[in-house]
Amino acid sequence: MGFVLIMLSIMELLVKSSSKAISRADFPDGFVFGTASSAYQFEGAVNEGNKGASIWDTFTRRPGRIMDFSNADVAVDQYHRFKTDVDLMKNIGMDAYRFSISWSRIFPEGSGELNTEGIKYYNNLIDSLLEKGIQPYVTLYHWDLPQALEDKYNGWLSRKIVKDFENFAFTCFQAFGDRVKQWITFNEPHGFSLQGYDTGLQAPGRCSILGHLFCKKGKSSIEPYIVAHNILLSHATVFHTYQLHFKEKQGGFIGIALDAKWYEPISDADEDKYAAQRAMDFGIGWFLDPLFFGKYPLSMQNLVKHRLPEITSEMSKLLVGSLDFIGLNHYTTLYAHNDQIRIRKLVLQDASSDAAVITTSSRGGIAIGETAASHWLHIVPWGIRKLARYVKDKYGNPPVFITENGMDDPNKPFMALSTALQDNKRISYHRDYLSNLSAAIRQDGCDVRGYFIWSLLDNWEWNSGYTVRFGLYYIDYKNNLTRIPKASVQWFKSFLGQNEMLSE
Repeated sequence: MGFVLIMLSIMELLVKSSSKAISRADFPDGFVFGTASSAYQFEGAVNEGNKGASIWDTFTRRPGRIMDFSNADVAVDQYHRFKTDVDLMKNIGMDAYRFSISWSRIFPEGSGELNTEGIKYYNNLIDSLLEKGIQPYVTLYHWDLPQALEDKYNGWLSRKIVKDFENFAFTCFQAFGDRVKQWITFNEPHGFSLQGYDTGLQAPGRCSILGHLFCKKGKSSIEPYIVAHNILLSHATVFHTYQLHFKEKQGGFIGIALDAKWYEPISDADEDKYAAQRAMDFGIGWFLDPLFFGKYPLSMQNLVKHRLPEITSEMSKLLVGSLDFIGLNHYTTLYAHNDQIRIRKLVLQDASSDAAVITTSSRGGIAIGETAASHWLHIVPWGIRKLARYVKDKYGNPPVFITENGMDDPNKPFMALSTALQDNKRISYHRDYLSNLSAAIRQDGCDVRGYFIWSLLDNWEWNSGYTVRFGLYYIDYKNNLTRIPKASVQWFKSFLGQNEMLSE
């Protein structure tokens, strides 16, 4: 450990000498800082505690679906190591921890018999957090649907899912709601509707593009809209269930976390401005417009037509106002321009091409920002401020939490540990995004109340497997999953632990 201590001392000096002036004092009193995770990416222990199989357990067994042919059977083993991980959060100075509950750990078959082992695990995790003064922010669904429900009625494609999700949520409120006050129903429904049912790149892997070369079942032009519709109805049903049975006694709040890119018009031409607006409509508008206005965005209605499920007047009443806050998972920004020719739509015949928008990461040969390890993640700090202003202006300045933000480095097996730990790019990323977020709050009046880093630990990153590293802590996959602090840990310790400005 002597080498690690020496490295930490060097990192501390480098952090202090390279950081621009920003501190926790640049955010309002009560602003929440935390880290985020998901059960499937962190817990492991897939065959322990009577847990049932999820669609991701099934999906990772399909050849060629995961870049490094890995799975999350062990992940970073938080199921067994949560107490030490909570200590790491406390040591940095985090206020909160956003994690998800594995549905199949509570109901191995999706419904029916309750698994007391699962209840016990999450009770212990929640109690450990509260003992350290860390508030739990709990996501009910982070993509890991019980495989039993997929087999039974095709999961999110069936309206039957609404009742089963309500039962799962009710059980969680009943078991944990005396201590959990912040609930997120769904994580990135836009992403898993498209990736799971349009491109087929993620579980359950349904699609029809390119003549079923990749998927055995699916209809890419229709199924994403059905899935999203059932998600919206499930969210609203759970919100009202909480209001009716738990709100008065528990006093908690219900939100939804959306994957939220910012789309910047590639030019000042009206067609590109309209294209950028359509990109926002088909992104966060797909879910926020029904929850605020009781209907899908007009651009979606016009372009998707009869393939877009109807929101009846009864549904509209259920949906409108059924959230206490919005979670935004924001990582990156892209340029948008109008797709005049629409060859992509002609070839793919899928939901992703319905918006008639071409997105790109460069303009005039100049990149919109530096790229992280993941090719889709362009570092564009000003995008978070524009996104916050957009939500404020369009939806009446509702309470917002940045429920995910972060960047990844490549996992290079032969890279020196000292190099991997010196994550200056991550420090700059968070510093610059936080500076823009502070400006959105202080100068633009945006009601943003918290910021969650993805993530505390390097972890299993869906299709990328273990090929990228998002963590503040380095996971030594070859040495008992040892947690080793990167330079960004020291930066956040300074940022969160002192109200004085970090030195220039």
